[in-house]
Amino acid sequence: MAGFSSPLTLIFLFLIPLIYYIYLTILKKRKKDAIKFSNLSFIKSAIGKKSKRNDVLFYLSLLVLVLMIIGFANPHISLKQAKEGVNMVLVLDISGSMQAKDYAPTRLEAAKSSAEILLKSLKEKDHAGIVVFESGATTAAYLSPYKEKVIEKLRAISPKEGKTAIGDGLSLGVDMATSIPNKKKVVILLSDGVSNSGVISPQEAIEFAKINNIQVYSIGLGSEGKVVLGYDWFGNAQYAELDEEILKTIAQQTGGKYFKSVDDKTLDEIYKTISQDIKREKEETNIKDWLFLSSLITFLIYLYLRYGGRRIIQ
Repeated sequence: MAGFSSPLTLIFLFLIPLIYYIYLTILKKRKKDAIKFSNLSFIKSAIGKKSKRNDVLFYLSLLVLVLMIIGFANPHISLKQAKEGVNMVLVLDISGSMQAKDYAPTRLEAAKSSAEILLKSLKEKDHAGIVVFESGATTAAYLSPYKEKVIEKLRAISPKEGKTAIGDGLSLGVDMATSIPNKKKVVILLSDGVSNSGVISPQEAIEFAKINNIQVYSIGLGSEGKVVLGYDWFGNAQYAELDEEILKTIAQQTGGKYFKSVDDKTLDEIYKTISQDIKREKEETNIKDWLFLSSLITFLIYLYLRYGGRRIIQ
């Protein structure tokens, strides 16, 4: 879509018809005055020879004026954001439950392997970064255009024994995504647990993402049946729990999507889907400089026709 930052400036375009009317009025007056001379045929001949050249010069002057007025209105058009690219931040759960072996070889290793699919699918101008979280959140790879280095950092991530601080992880991911301006910002959040730790609540992280206009794609990692992680002091089984509701809420409220993975194969498919689903936004591109350049070229043509050594138009 096209638009103007200063649309009121376009009011001056209404002067163009007035200027044209004044020009025609002056031409009519000149012809009337010419009739008063005795050598009428000579005067008409002289006026006829000059009229074509004068008309062209006048229309060129009007064109310069129109281009300048539109330029001062600061026009802009929407272009695909392929040039600027996307900031994509992977927020990865590395809490104790990610060591479960229902995914081969473990949930975390399967998640890392699948994430490479997404990172390798990014375009040249895209930036990628990684945030990991358990009881708290930290940066594993800073936002960078060098996807191979980010993949190296991804492969080096190891599991921890902490709880699950989804709010902390998401908020740090949002903060990282905003660190490079003029790009579409996307956060991919993967977790297999209930948010049970951290300083920032998931809802506060959602609001932070919404303020910064960031889409969050959330992935819930969990098998169809119960997965035993271990046993407590009394011999009771401890299960890996998946809180789908909070992950769905995060995606819905930020304009993203929620996916549920039940094994390593579906996880691969999810990352492929996300890669295809990330759309390059349209960005507003200012074209006033193009208009000013056009007006300058038109003015130079005007000067050449009026004062050039050879007057092409007589």
